[in-house]
Amino acid sequence: MAIIDKSNDFFNCLLYSGNGSSGHAITGVGFSPNMVWMKKRDGTPNHYLWDTVRGVEKANTPNDARPQSDQVNGLTAFGSDGFTVGSDGDVNSGSMVSWNWKTGTSVSGNTGGSGTAKSYSGSVNTDSGVSIISYTGNGSAGHTIPHHLGAVPQLVITKVTIGDTNNWGVYHHSMGATKAMYLDGAGAETNDSFLNNTTPSSSAVTLGGSGMTNANGNTFVMYSFSPKQSFSKFGKYKGNGSSNGQVVFTGFSPAFVIIKNRDAGEAWQMFDNQRLTFNQPNGRYSLNCNLSSAEYQGAPLIDLLSGGFKLTTNTNSLNVTQNYIYWAFASNPFVTSTDNNSIPGLAV
Repeated sequence: MAIIDKSNDFFNCLLYSGNGSSGHAITGVGFSPNMVWMKKRDGTPNHYLWDTVRGVEKANTPNDARPQSDQVNGLTAFGSDGFTVGSDGDVNSGSMVSWNWKTGTSVSGNTGGSGTAKSYSGSVNTDSGVSIISYTGNGSAGHTIPHHLGAVPQLVITKVTIGDTNNWGVYHHSMGATKAMYLDGAGAETNDSFLNNTTPSSSAVTLGGSGMTNANGNTFVMYSFSPKQSFSKFGKYKGNGSSNGQVVFTGFSPAFVIIKNRDAGEAWQMFDNQRLTFNQPNGRYSLNCNLSSAEYQGAPLIDLLSGGFKLTTNTNSLNVTQNYIYWAFASNPFVTSTDNNSIPGLAV
């Protein structure tokens, strides 16, 4: 497995201030992003997610089940070092945060498996293990969508973009292929055959026949992630119910962490190293994937450490004696390609 020495070549978190003017260029990402997820920190507009596969002005809202909308004054261009936003106050006023990923290699072809083959297109980076695929559903269970990662994805997120209103489906390998959670909802994991009860392979994701992922004629986007040493991890932990919680080892200093309680209806929790600085003694500043709420600034919740993160709360959403999943992307690697030894358990 290749080791990524510079995590910020592939992922970066950026804070910026809106000015309300059209053509506001946001720079400092460090690369040309292919996926941008942004949220207003000090207000209650939706989350917004754009990618180069679907194109500018095509806004998905992770906290909402609606299909994508044409937001002509939202993200209006992808640039070499960031992106440009229009005059919409949801993305260009007050205090903003964006989480940015690089893919870059274009892919296209026809889907496989059961039912009528459909065309797909996408953008992939096998080094960082990130794939964005836009495809058309055929309504047949067993429809397979290539992801082009060359490795088994441990996190898959799907959303209808053109067609019916439906949830954001989340597969996490720790839950298994017969379970799902929904990014736009707070519910616990539940039985769902949206991936046809089939674990993704190193080449494709298999869909069920549900409208959430495969309604005939609807258009969908699928974001797939495979773990990469020193860059990403998709793991689990069990809470201990103590405000002096355990350290969850990732093998790198996290730049971005999302956590969800598997066993109870609790909001998704989002942290990053720009709103929450390294080993901050009063770590807080959480946002919620499934809510448009402004940033939480209350009691300490989490510390970001050099090799993972530490829970500093006994709230239900993060650290009671229940089961949790998380995904994390790196700020600084714990090991590099010049080190002789890898860290055990990074790809669990």
